[in-house]
Amino acid sequence: MRRVLVGVAIAAMAFALASCGGDSVAPTKQVTTFEERSSYAIGQNVGASLKATNMTIDIPAFVQGLRDTLEGKKPLLTAEEAMAVMQEFSQKARDAEIQKRDEQAAKNLQDGQAFLETNKARTGVTTTASGLQYEVITQGTGAKPKATDKVSVHYRGTLIDGTEFDSSYTRGEPATFQLDAVIPGWTEALQLMPVGSKYKVFLPPTLAYGERGAGAQIGPNSTLIFEVELLSIEK
Repeated sequence: MRRVLVGVAIAAMAFALASCGGDSVAPTKQVTTFEERSSYAIGQNVGASLKATNMTIDIPAFVQGLRDTLEGKKPLLTAEEAMAVMQEFSQKARDAEIQKRDEQAAKNLQDGQAFLETNKARTGVTTTASGLQYEVITQGTGAKPKATDKVSVHYRGTLIDGTEFDSSYTRGEPATFQLDAVIPGWTEALQLMPVGSKYKVFLPPTLAYGERGAGAQIGPNSTLIFEVELLSIEK
């Protein structure tokens, strides 16, 4: 919410810049000068921040508040009233964000459960006691790592709809990490794999990032799919 309040403050700058050439606040058809481009860019930033709150903004009232302040007119709200309204706005925005996240978490959980239920019936897919599912693509002949080992792997991670969110192949170098310092599904799956193996693993959210999700692409309660190639156990 802090980002939104800062954005609203920046909006005053945007409208001040946009108003330098006259009284109209209609959008410029072409932004060519630095003043126009910077004003438009700030407006884009503020608009994106406000849109992310899922709150309805009355644009004429918003503009009037900015103009009254910039032009030194008597405000329609006292400082105390404005503060109270902004606190209420912040709370409503937080509530809306929580509701949206809860709805997404419920949908992700339902979709993931349906996917795993269908997936476990496929030939070649094994389901462990934890709910992890895996499919052997290539079975190696090397040693199997322990949870306390450091391993080097190549991997590609996707959501159940096929969206790729991470790939060591794309980066062009394998990942090296302590096996007991990653998500539970990786700790379990890699201990099943002899060095030289490549598995496809399917992780319910309890073995991945759970209700918190991770970053912008992995939402709450997301079921994840990884193609993992165990290259070596590091000494």
